[in-house]
Amino acid sequence: MGIDNTRGVRGGGVKFNQQPYHVIINVEMQRIILLSILILATLSIIGCGGGGSGPAAQDGDRVSVHYTGTLSDGSVFDSSREKAPLEFVLGAGEMIPGFDKAVRGMKVGQTKTVTLSPDEAYGPYDPELVFMAIRDKLGLEVQVGQQLRLQTKSGNTVIATVTQVTEENITADANHALAGQSLTFEIELMSIEPAN
Repeated sequence: MGIDNTRGVRGGGVKFNQQPYHVIINVEMQRIILLSILILATLSIIGCGGGGSGPAAQDGDRVSVHYTGTLSDGSVFDSSREKAPLEFVLGAGEMIPGFDKAVRGMKVGQTKTVTLSPDEAYGPYDPELVFMAIRDKLGLEVQVGQQLRLQTKSGNTVIATVTQVTEENITADANHALAGQSLTFEIELMSIEPAN
């Protein structure tokens, strides 16, 4: 092939600074591999990416979490960040179903963001939970925004928020204030006390 010995392929590799090119590649590859291993080891030790550590939360465990809840427009409707973490027993029905489901399987130190449909949160808005009552029969003065304990025709007691007051009637809504809305939660698992 007529290649000049000072600039060409010769005896096992291209010459560069008097070292075969493949030797330089091997040394550089070793450095890259070593650096990659160090980075991966560091990430696994510090739990980068919200990976968490220890056992995963499961039903029956008492857990504590910090959370921030936002609406679809990004506005915050609730947060534990400025107060103590929220504590509850996982799977005991103390929380909305989607929140329980999101925490299940998390590890201490892990953070995740989930968006819950109305069915996973406070349910769909139900127009049948809007009640009208005769104001005189209540026997008390009410204002818009006030919460009342009302009895339904079936005998159940519900908490309803007064939404309208006229001279004769009041209108109260027993839907949860967040019914019918998709909710986004950023959740950080702070602790797990395993079930006995």
